Amino acid sequence: MSGLKYLSGFGNEFSSEDPRCPGSLPEGQNNPQVCPYGLYAEQLSGSAFTCPRPTNKRSWLYRILPSVRHKPYTAMHCGNLTEKWDEVEPDPNQLRWMPFTIPKSSEKKVDFVTGLHTLCGAGDTKSRNGIGIHMFTCNTSMVDRCFNNSDGDFLIVPQQGEILITTEFGKMMVEPNEICVIQQGMRFSVNVFGETRGYVLEVYGAHFELPDLGPIGANGLANPRDFLTPVAWYEDREVATGYTVINKYQGKLFSSQQSFSPFNVVAWHGNYTPYKYNLDNFMVINCVAFDHADPSIFTVLTAKSSRPGVAMADFVIFPPRWGVADHTFRPPYYHRNCMSEFMGLIKGHYEAKEEGFQPGGGTLHSMMTPHGPDRDCFEKSSTALLKPERVADGTMAFMFESSFSMAVTKWGLETCQRLDKSYYQCWEPLRKHFDPNWRPSKHYWTKVNE
Repeated sequence: MSGLKYLSGFGNEFSSEDPRCPGSLPEGQNNPQVCPYGLYAEQLSGSAFTCPRPTNKRSWLYRILPSVRHKPYTAMHCGNLTEKWDEVEPDPNQLRWMPFTIPKSSEKKVDFVTGLHTLCGAGDTKSRNGIGIHMFTCNTSMVDRCFNNSDGDFLIVPQQGEILITTEFGKMMVEPNEICVIQQGMRFSVNVFGETRGYVLEVYGAHFELPDLGPIGANGLANPRDFLTPVAWYEDREVATGYTVINKYQGKLFSSQQSFSPFNVVAWHGNYTPYKYNLDNFMVINCVAFDHADPSIFTVLTAKSSRPGVAMADFVIFPPRWGVADHTFRPPYYHRNCMSEFMGLIKGHYEAKEEGFQPGGGTLHSMMTPHGPDRDCFEKSSTALLKPERVADGTMAFMFESSFSMAVTKWGLETCQRLDKSYYQCWEPLRKHFDPNWRPSKHYWTKVNE
């Protein structure tokens, strides 16, 4: 599928039509009495009609049959997908999970939806204010079934195995070290090519956007032109055995049947679309003198809350870069935070925890829970020769940071059996270096302030 085509830009007003049906987009209006090719016009709104123009999101889809033609929804088994944040007692400890197990296809066929497992989250889908963090582990493609999230946006981070995502807007191939966002209400199906694993950040109540750059200026971080949206592609396919549409609604799963493929959109236009992004394209901003800049400089996407400067969720990465700060402990510092920090690892070794934190695993440092480098990292970096050095080559770690206080699910604490109960021990060897008789040498302050 390397021949897939995309449209470039973030939040643009796009238009696309399948080349098999030239002229399928109506000219000069959205909803003509009769659409070209006998298509149905259908609007997908991602915001209130009355939102200000900068935040107004909608797309018009021109399809062979409208999505309303389906049998009634009925409740279905949710598996380990949940919004029950009170299943177990709160746990403020530092938590680390070993790589999550991918089921063998020879033992059980698991697709993207049945392979979703909620790890932690907070808030409420009904009031449209909250987030969920999920893992997906699967080994088979979705066949004659698609998923539709009525609760919020999915930011998907593949860690092992590429995924081919078919949407109403077209197809996207998303590989490890890329991400994609499927926004609220968009139907999609996931094809895999073997054992596949990744992370999902779900946000209900806001859409992801690019962070403001402020004093950085017009350029830097994730550049808008590097975001890619699929081009129109349709299939006019009847499914005699029934096509299943799975709807996530108020934290539960429901399914309905219809007799045709939902991916029957011949043309579309608008600014409410799925999109993908390659993390290698991130333009890193970093400290070039001394001390640390806050990790917010590594924000790729943000979902803002109603409080200025406070995010419901940020997606932050720690990509390969140069470390050049003088007179500085360069790894992440010891920290307690009013935000919740979930970290995942796509590949390589994270600089502050070279052992134990593995690709396909995760950590959660809850609100005001202390965290920071392990003993080996601290000792090594405290005595290192501070010359320019490459940091995180061959690595890609990321963080889902949220202003919500996260609750961990029973699956995350118990059922998955991947929780590393020895995690706290990585800080146990930290020893005192305090010397009450220490005095600065003759050249100490001069050296520090050079």
